[in-house]
Amino acid sequence: MGGPGDPPEGTPEGGPGGAEDEYRSVVFDESFVRAARLQESSAAERMADHAPAVRRRPPLRRGLTRQLLVLALLIAVAFGTAVYLGVRHPYGSTPVRRSVEALRMTVIPLVPQGRVPGAAGPERLFAHSPAAPFAVGAEGIPLPASRRTAHFSDSQVMTALTAVKDYIVRSSLHPEVLTGREVRPVRALVDSEQLAQFDRSVAHPAADGRHAVTGWMVRIDPARARLADDRIRVFGTLKATEAGAATLEVSADHTFVYALRPTGAAPRASVSLFTVRRELTFHLDRDDLRTRQVQLVASHVQAGPLACAEDASAYLRPLLAGQTAGTGGPAGTDPYDTDSPAHLCGTLATGAQPRV
Repeated sequence: MGGPGDPPEGTPEGGPGGAEDEYRSVVFDESFVRAARLQESSAAERMADHAPAVRRRPPLRRGLTRQLLVLALLIAVAFGTAVYLGVRHPYGSTPVRRSVEALRMTVIPLVPQGRVPGAAGPERLFAHSPAAPFAVGAEGIPLPASRRTAHFSDSQVMTALTAVKDYIVRSSLHPEVLTGREVRPVRALVDSEQLAQFDRSVAHPAADGRHAVTGWMVRIDPARARLADDRIRVFGTLKATEAGAATLEVSADHTFVYALRPTGAAPRASVSLFTVRRELTFHLDRDDLRTRQVQLVASHVQAGPLACAEDASAYLRPLLAGQTAGTGGPAGTDPYDTDSPAHLCGTLATGAQPRV
């Protein structure tokens, strides 16, 4: 008899391990079992004639791709609806316009007392004038140490000071600006909300306190004088404060001294000095700091030697070596015309001229 674990017929032919060895290579792993879509028939199904013991299960529905497409379509429709409602908002969506002040300006001619001093070269004039210790060019416009304010960081204050210095350099020292050949270097630094006023000043200059080109930049009449020395002497200061929680104010006070020779004169013709003091006030909001532009809101200019009767709105027309202001005065000021500021003239102190 066989043992308790042997089948009644005895051990299959071929030894105890024969069948086992035959099917040892067949492995039903988990992926194989999951892939087999077989299901045992129910009792009712098995009682029916010729019903198979098992039946093949229908394949799983693969609707994931379709669901994703539907979901994407719903998201697109929702997004489009939101954009449409934003554009067609019943209360309007007009952007808030920034409040930028118009530039107010004053240009005061300084009339000499007697003849304008001259010399053969600029060195002697500079050495014997109050401009002797002045620096040359942009070096005369040093940046102060930047200190943060209540609403602006150190770097923002420095950005404001640098933008203002760039404006002063371009509008006071660039030869193409001084001679009236170009305005673009200055215009590029003006806040976009002031460009209309700037362009009108260039196209139609007027002594109305708002549209003098010489309020925006130093502009010497090229028909009258040219630079005898491109080393312009400069002295002045910059100061930054807050004009409000959203605006920095930079105050600039600089004196520029130009050595001039008559246009078309011989190279050895006498040279004279022309002095321009510019007291400027700038505002810069956070948009200006980002674009590195400025709002010039106040410009007070004193320039001489000039004749009081000259219109200084388009060009500064200096009196040159040996010339005098004459006896002419302004055409007249109407005190009833409140739209036009009074014509102002000053006297150029004798000590402001070189002693030669």
